[in-house]
Amino acid sequence: MPRDARPRAAAAVAALALATTLATAGCGAGAPEAASSGGTAAPPVTGSPATPTPAAQATPTPGTTGPASSSGGPYLVAGRYQPLWPFGDQAEARAWQEAYRSGGHQPWHLDADRTALAFTQGYLGFGGVDTVVHRTVAGAHARIAVGFRPEEGGGISTAAVIHLVRYGSGGDAPWEVVGTDDTTFSLTTPAYGAVVVSPMRAGGRISGVDESIRVQVRAPGSDRPLGEHCCVPAGGTDRPWTATVAFRAVPGRTLTVVAATGGHVAAVERFAVTGVRSA
Repeated sequence: MPRDARPRAAAAVAALALATTLATAGCGAGAPEAASSGGTAAPPVTGSPATPTPAAQATPTPGTTGPASSSGGPYLVAGRYQPLWPFGDQAEARAWQEAYRSGGHQPWHLDADRTALAFTQGYLGFGGVDTVVHRTVAGAHARIAVGFRPEEGGGISTAAVIHLVRYGSGGDAPWEVVGTDDTTFSLTTPAYGAVVVSPMRAGGRISGVDESIRVQVRAPGSDRPLGEHCCVPAGGTDRPWTATVAFRAVPGRTLTVVAATGGHVAAVERFAVTGVRSA
């Protein structure tokens, strides 16, 4: 996010170096997957869309009423993931699939790269994050690393690794964004799949220099955030951060919580998302 005062050059270099350490993380919520492209997947952290542990289920964080059921349901992707974008539930995904079979309607839904970029730029509004850095596709799962080239030059930096899952069955099942795999900047609160109430506490961990974290609550079909908190100063090595966000949402709706930081060499340099449901 743009800031009124740019940090010193040394701080900018340090922040960019930390941002480029993002790498694809393995899936923490599904069965083990062998990467079909890219490198060997690293172990996930809790910011990735993993099923909450029993301990997390027993101790909801402030602003939540406990995790959503992981036993399946019409809105879950593959029985366990929150459908963040572009489809709100399986009925929407199936309707697109039927339309596509009839006349090739919006074929970009079958392209994981294009879906990840549309989510980043169109839904989240991070227009400067415009490049696919690398990709890993294994069966019904895809990890697409999206990033940017700093204005001052240099290599492409990874902003986030977006996790997508095929929504439905068949070779023409569309891709659905279900979360991000987080490393040096994570969003661990609220827990993935939690049922939340307003105001909601959000938080995670970050490594960086002179960071400024903006948190938003979003929902498909809304051009503006349902709630926002700006901004949380942060920095250091693997340091905790926290924010409280007030929002207004229709009960039972899937929400995307997104945290982003930047301002050194780009407006948005790193971001993380998680999926929850409104109480």
